[in-house]
Amino acid sequence: MEAAVLDYLARFSHVLFGITWIGLLYYFNFVQTEYFKEAEPSARVDAFSKLAPRALWWFRWAAMLTFITGLVLLYPRHTGLTADITVGATMATLMFLNVWLIIWPNQKIIVESNQAVAAGGEANPDAAAAAPKAALASRTNTLFSIPMLYFMGSSAHLPSGSMSGNMTAVLIALAIVAALEANAIYGKQGPLTTVRGVIISGFVLTAVLVAILWLI
Repeated sequence: MEAAVLDYLARFSHVLFGITWIGLLYYFNFVQTEYFKEAEPSARVDAFSKLAPRALWWFRWAAMLTFITGLVLLYPRHTGLTADITVGATMATLMFLNVWLIIWPNQKIIVESNQAVAAGGEANPDAAAAAPKAALASRTNTLFSIPMLYFMGSSAHLPSGSMSGNMTAVLIALAIVAALEANAIYGKQGPLTTVRGVIISGFVLTAVLVAILWLI
């Protein structure tokens, strides 16, 4: 009984932190980014100085706690992982790493640059290069979020099969994910530039990965 309670509390916490993380991810990509495209320079400086730091704090720590509670849930199940949870958890891990190793470090440069401008100082010249790096990683996380959420649910309710029985399919799916992650680090936004593009791409990626796990 005690183990069941702890397992449920870990699951509840994982969902709660995950909602906070992904909700803010969608806010950044679907609302804030589009607003900044139309806002006056003074409004952007003010938002980056006061609004963005608060949102980014919740964003990165929600990602951290989602990741930690996910590990807690995965640990006792590591010998019986499904193909779905393997692909989904891998994508979630990459998303977590993107937050802490790419998005937050580059957004920190942008925030501090705007705070300097708001205080009457000069903008940090590194901010111009930091912005597209953070944007691409954030768009990639949005792309990953759709299939990741699908696989988190399907692992229990519509599994494609065991890890051992789907090894070839899992490796192909992970190779696609790895290629997209490489693009997040070294490539360009391409179809992820627009909100419509990233949403459509997310569902297309979901369909492709699901087809691979079911048909190969």
